[in-house]
Amino acid sequence: MLGAIAGFWISMMLLVVVGFAVVIGTAASALVSSQSANTSVEDESVLMICFDSTIEERHSPRDFEAVINNVPDAQTLANILRAINAAKDDDRIEGIYLKCDGSAAGLATREAIARALADFKESGKWIMAYSDGYTQGDYYMASCADYLYLNPAGSVDIRGLASSIPFFKGLLDKVGVEMQIFKVGTYKSAVEPYILENMSDANREMIQHFSNSIWEGIASRIAENRSVKVETVNQWADSLVAFDSAERLVDMKVVDELKYADEVEEELKGLTNVKPGKDLRMVDYATYNASSEAPHEKKDKNKIAVYYACGDITDNGNGGISASQVVPDILELAKDDDIQALVLRVNSGGGSAYASEQIWHALEVFKSKGKTFYVSMGDYAASGGYYISSGAEKIYAEAFTLTGSIGIFGMIPCAKQLLNDKLGVNFGIVTTNANGAFPSLVEPATPYQAARLQSSINRGYELFTSRCAEGRNIPQDSIKAIGEGRVWDGKTALKIGLVDELGGLDATVEALAKRMNYRKYQVVVYPDVEKSFWDVIAEMPTQVKANALREELGEYYPVYMELKRIQNLEPVQARMMPMTLQ
Repeated sequence: MLGAIAGFWISMMLLVVVGFAVVIGTAASALVSSQSANTSVEDESVLMICFDSTIEERHSPRDFEAVINNVPDAQTLANILRAINAAKDDDRIEGIYLKCDGSAAGLATREAIARALADFKESGKWIMAYSDGYTQGDYYMASCADYLYLNPAGSVDIRGLASSIPFFKGLLDKVGVEMQIFKVGTYKSAVEPYILENMSDANREMIQHFSNSIWEGIASRIAENRSVKVETVNQWADSLVAFDSAERLVDMKVVDELKYADEVEEELKGLTNVKPGKDLRMVDYATYNASSEAPHEKKDKNKIAVYYACGDITDNGNGGISASQVVPDILELAKDDDIQALVLRVNSGGGSAYASEQIWHALEVFKSKGKTFYVSMGDYAASGGYYISSGAEKIYAEAFTLTGSIGIFGMIPCAKQLLNDKLGVNFGIVTTNANGAFPSLVEPATPYQAARLQSSINRGYELFTSRCAEGRNIPQDSIKAIGEGRVWDGKTALKIGLVDELGGLDATVEALAKRMNYRKYQVVVYPDVEKSFWDVIAEMPTQVKANALREELGEYYPVYMELKRIQNLEPVQARMMPMTLQ
């Protein structure tokens, strides 16, 4: 019997060890395979860019679950632009093939790609685009193609922009949670979803303004690319051309011709002189970038640092823009004699006001060393994202960047009704002083506490606007006039003085190099986001816990995560309202 028991447990231990070894082997294999690729690029090749997933700002390492399930790396704006720019002057590349299968990206990201494609055509090379059904965002990027093809059973979705904002007040009322709000700024609408059942008039006015401005830019580029009038593009949108027949779309010049995927491939073969029976010489942009023959940045003693500041701004968080990481990094760059110039690439809707101030200060230290600091804005550089940008010598933004939102707020949830009346949970509180338990999840703020917190918010707004006024060399009253928490599109932000130039990251780097009198220079990217294999393995318990929680809560999981996020927010926030532009 003892032998049987011992054999059972030994077998179980072996199974665990073997299973763990298999998991590690699978993860290691996935990591290695993701880093290796066929890097051969032949003459008369076609560069293929497949828009079929989320386009992120820059590469981020995959987590454990993604590695095990062999989820491919996300597309990145930096890599797509690099491939397009390199292919322009690469004699091995005949043209670009855009396969549009439905990507997700911010409007400024799409604008940067559309501009790069238009620049590529200046070389005299061609662009071909194909889709089984174009989404509006993919169509915008692909509209510059010399050959714009659609599947005979496909459609093109052009309908204008819409902003969708969820409001949680009804849900919070039902569960017995009250959100106590303290803010400065008529347009500071990030708190509205928790205290209103629909958007305020000021919020609606703001969104309508920047949406109209952005759509005007989109419609104008499409009209120019398709050789039609802007009014025609608006007619397409208003008539919901997505429901028109494919043949009708050709007649309206929405697309050039109807072709199946195999027919498109045959046409590509003809354009690249592929002999009958031979395969098309196609190279995807990731493989092209990995090619040892592809153009790379040359090493040079002149260095320009590009620091990516993407995501929520936090005091000490994992991922995003964590002051505990960014501040030391910037201070190290300030001490680095090899780095005299910095571009801060900002893609953030804001976050902690305190963390934003600390990052702003670190950048001021960088400048105090006689070094030069520019900002390049991505999809968002609003509220805290603008706070950390405001001290730059020059600010570049895309026309579709959402920026501004100069204002702050505080938000404290009170769940007394939920806990006492609905769940029957009561709390006995003992304090040595009147405000010892503030802020409390189970007691609302007293009038005195509310007044003190509001005064803190007011001081924070004064500090925020003073930083912007100093950085932009604009009177503080003028900043307040265009502040009030209002979000602006990049084009309008240029007119009112919140940004200096319109352009992407490449334009910002080139302008900074000219400012520094660098004829040759090397771009050095920060921070390092690579994870070791063991870092990925260490994330396994967290991933398992999250999956179990998602399975257990089902449809309530998003609500739970939203409340948890609010509970973990810093008391004072410089953050823009979350929204989805479709």
